[in-house]
Amino acid sequence: MFPTDEIFGFLLISEICIGVVGNSLLFLLYTYASLIRPHLNKPLDLIFIHLTLVNTLTILFKLIPDIASSFGVRHFMGDAGCKAVLYIFRVARGLTICTTSLLSAFQAITISPSSSKWARLKTKSSTWILPSLFFFWIINAMVYIHVILTLEANRNFTIVGFGYSHPYCQTKKFKTEYPEAFTTVLVTGDVLFVAPMISTSIYMVNLLHKHRKRAQHLHSPSLSAQPSPENKATHTILWLVSCFVFFYCSDNVVTLYLCYKPQKSPRLERIAGITSSCYPTICPFILMKNTKIISKYTSYFSKLRFTFSSRSIQ
Repeated sequence: MFPTDEIFGFLLISEICIGVVGNSLLFLLYTYASLIRPHLNKPLDLIFIHLTLVNTLTILFKLIPDIASSFGVRHFMGDAGCKAVLYIFRVARGLTICTTSLLSAFQAITISPSSSKWARLKTKSSTWILPSLFFFWIINAMVYIHVILTLEANRNFTIVGFGYSHPYCQTKKFKTEYPEAFTTVLVTGDVLFVAPMISTSIYMVNLLHKHRKRAQHLHSPSLSAQPSPENKATHTILWLVSCFVFFYCSDNVVTLYLCYKPQKSPRLERIAGITSSCYPTICPFILMKNTKIISKYTSYFSKLRFTFSSRSIQ
């Protein structure tokens, strides 16, 4: 084990701590608010709860094996552990993609003008959220069964040949044949959700641009200086989609490169682990920036601190 491996290990530990704490905090706050004040819930809250849950699963099941590998732990997982960990990671990652796509589509419908062809979907869109999430779980659980069938635990850390590799797992029958079937399954399903995500994002950007031009034309400082809550939420979701697309493309480029590279690089695999976990790590902090729940709890704790400080002075 080299010092560089330990640096990677501590970097991954930092990422897993930041990501799990951020997503868990947001998950608990949204869940608590849903139980205590259900009448104030918004349809987006359920999507946010689901997104923070699958983000946490993605981070844990991707980074824990990479951390063990960075510190030189051998034979961390057997065949069953390898299949289970990679299967759960791929399902959770797929659910992150689907949920972000649903979030983008739902917000695009929400902010669409009444004259738009999407307007008639506004009243029905909230009733589709829960069935959509169940459908995402079922479809991802079925698609990634291929991971269970094609992976096995590797017997040593030196792997030569084409195919998917992981610090503790590899494609079965690691030969010189190109792994088209495996990579097709990994990429095709994701692209089916990334395409509508980008399309709805472009649609929202166009709507925001038209709204800004209309506000400037009316010469109304109040319209331009104070964006509506819907516009704030739209900006947040556009930030999420932009970060997702960037890290998704980076992760896929590294993963495909490793699949088609005969000599595997453990350090490059750890870099792939970092890139694939960046989006679920920063996602809760982007949401916190424009989340009313966070501001409410922040003001509540500020009042408590002010009360206690004033009492101590008296």
